[in-house]
Amino acid sequence: MTELSRKERMALPRTEMPERNPKVRAHDFGEVNLGYTTQLAILEAERCLRCPRPKCVEGCPVGIRIDEFVTHVADGRFADAAAVIADDSSLPAVCGRVCPQENQCEGACVLARKERPIAIGHLERFVADHIRDSAQAAPSAGRSAQAAPPTGRSARAAPSGKSVAVVGSGPAGLACAFDLIRLGHAVTVYEALHELGGVLNYGIPEYRLPKAIVAAEIDQLRNMGVEFVTNAPIGLAETVDELLERHDAVFLGVGAGLPRFLDIPGEHLIGVYSANEFLTRVNLMRAYQPGAHTPVYDLTDRRVAVVGGGNTAMDAVRTALRMGAAEARVLYRRSAEEMPARAEEVRHAWEEGVVFEFLVAPVEFGGDDEGWLRSMTLIDMELGQPDDDNRRRPHPVVGSERTEPVDVVIVAVGNEPNPLLRRTSPGLTHTRRGTLQADPETGATSLPGVFAGGDIVTGGATVILAMGAGRRAAAAIDRHLAGGSGGTGTPRIDLRGGR
Repeated sequence: MTELSRKERMALPRTEMPERNPKVRAHDFGEVNLGYTTQLAILEAERCLRCPRPKCVEGCPVGIRIDEFVTHVADGRFADAAAVIADDSSLPAVCGRVCPQENQCEGACVLARKERPIAIGHLERFVADHIRDSAQAAPSAGRSAQAAPPTGRSARAAPSGKSVAVVGSGPAGLACAFDLIRLGHAVTVYEALHELGGVLNYGIPEYRLPKAIVAAEIDQLRNMGVEFVTNAPIGLAETVDELLERHDAVFLGVGAGLPRFLDIPGEHLIGVYSANEFLTRVNLMRAYQPGAHTPVYDLTDRRVAVVGGGNTAMDAVRTALRMGAAEARVLYRRSAEEMPARAEEVRHAWEEGVVFEFLVAPVEFGGDDEGWLRSMTLIDMELGQPDDDNRRRPHPVVGSERTEPVDVVIVAVGNEPNPLLRRTSPGLTHTRRGTLQADPETGATSLPGVFAGGDIVTGGATVILAMGAGRRAAAAIDRHLAGGSGGTGTPRIDLRGGR
């Protein structure tokens, strides 16, 4: 393509991601977004202004050199683009699908000031998918350079003789393991469940993040030498202190998988789920597959209400719709403008037929004599002054209560860390919220040699923020293993200011 001027690049419209028809996709678990074609990816990459100081890189929590990989895409050099991404991210196909780029790299894009920003997430997904699909389609011998896996993933330093235990195979743990294995350390990842991936597998639905994508990303780490142990709940099977007897350092990235509830009457009734329980049953027990036998309440023709306004609530309500719900509603106690879910997820839900009710909250659930949920009592809310999160605090409207029939309620109002580690590792300092206390720059905890990052430290956040924490901790662990107490010293990992 002829080199475009800056003015011509700014005039190009953003290339939209092809999507499946909402009337069709709402009834199956096939992926909603279809991905860019080669032509669409190059067209979108051509919009990049090639900024001398790319703000998008500063906005990326893992510090990907976005300007470089986008330039390679524009030139059709997809293997080079994949190698650039692989220097900093172990999960490009995942992040390209589920990360809130609009609040991070794309939000920092210069084009966002006057036009729509570069579709960085869509391009990252394209590169990861293109390389994987090309490698799978190529013959076992004589693969072209374009189809070869990027060298950045396989680059590894000489063995250090040091060993690190990574607890949790979610995004924080995988990112930490990725950097540590490349630095030459032996890495063993311990996962409490029978499948790897953490929230990527049990929390995010198949239509947003296919399980095969997660498995392929994990296989890359396994091929690099990372060892994985499943069915190993640390704190129960082994303690952190016992891990330190066999490893030189420990990283805790177990997330925040304990659900919060509403603490209202009737929450014990059959038919009231936490979003964690509901999504885990659907995802890990393959309830999304035809004929699957799994302990999920039959939602066919049922009235389902989901309480909450975040991404987990969107996942739960859209999953319920695909499981056959006749009515899928979102109940949110604030206004639409304050809903924390990604705009794309809200749009997709609305297109698929989800009903949104704002400024409303349940105050009681009613059941029959056999303990089954049959109704919910709702109350209207009004917004007052901003709270600690700078969102207007909701207050109930006295006398506005009403009772409506409902068959299933899914509660998606947040999570907190499982207390297992608190009970079995008295040397770890925790906050009043139950999260681990760790240095925000290094992940160092109150126990020497033990580091932590992700949702177990911050509370529920995003995949990419957890990955950023995992990378920072890996850099600190590397310094610690080299003799720097508490992870101080010169890092061998260049995070490029990513947060």
